[in-house]
Amino acid sequence: MEYNPPCFSVIIPAWHEAANINGLVAHVRERAGGRNVEIIVSDGAPQADTLAALADKDVIRVRAPQGRARQMNAGAHAASGDILLFLHADTTLPEDAFAAMEHGLNRLGDSGKRGGAGAFRLGIDGAFGFLYLVEKLADLRNRLTRTPYGDQAQFFRSSYFRLLGGYSAIPIMEDVDIMRRIRQRGDSIALLPLRVRTSARRWHAEGVVYCSLRNVCLRTLYALGVPAQTLSRWYLAYKGKS
Repeated sequence: MEYNPPCFSVIIPAWHEAANINGLVAHVRERAGGRNVEIIVSDGAPQADTLAALADKDVIRVRAPQGRARQMNAGAHAASGDILLFLHADTTLPEDAFAAMEHGLNRLGDSGKRGGAGAFRLGIDGAFGFLYLVEKLADLRNRLTRTPYGDQAQFFRSSYFRLLGGYSAIPIMEDVDIMRRIRQRGDSIALLPLRVRTSARRWHAEGVVYCSLRNVCLRTLYALGVPAQTLSRWYLAYKGKS
């Protein structure tokens, strides 16, 4: 019987990424290595400047309401792939990423465990000093809590993503929320040993220590029950002062 590999849909939520989007699209094509992969860019900016900058005519263009969760859900709605990969615009994939995702999801089924989601390990470009510590703490957190974040390139079987109801339409913590719901179901998550590479631009822009500690505080408060809407207001207020 002929083997038909799954179609992947790579969904990129974008906000003013005109300068970087064509390089990322080319990177995904290269990593796909001839696999059946569709790329969807979901632009939340009113100007849709990221979509206007796209050179690849085969990229599916989606205009969505602002907000990463809404943009990712809109991208998923337009997707036809069997596996959905949500890739932040400042993140790149490791070699053999697509084969690793397929293998990780198949292992969930082969082992009799329920679930259809996974993520990679976190890597940060130019990580040294405190950022190297951030990488290692992320590895520890993954082992202890099984809660990979969005910058680790979360992926799902499309049928499982629909079963979960997609990302909750909350202003922040949508990545934590969906993994929490998976754990509450008693389902397993495929945590791959390969690392994505995430740009350190937000750490450098806001201050490496400040950005890291703020994120830890926000996630701790969310785990303690503080609503995402409240945390978003605090985040925006402190960001405006920085």
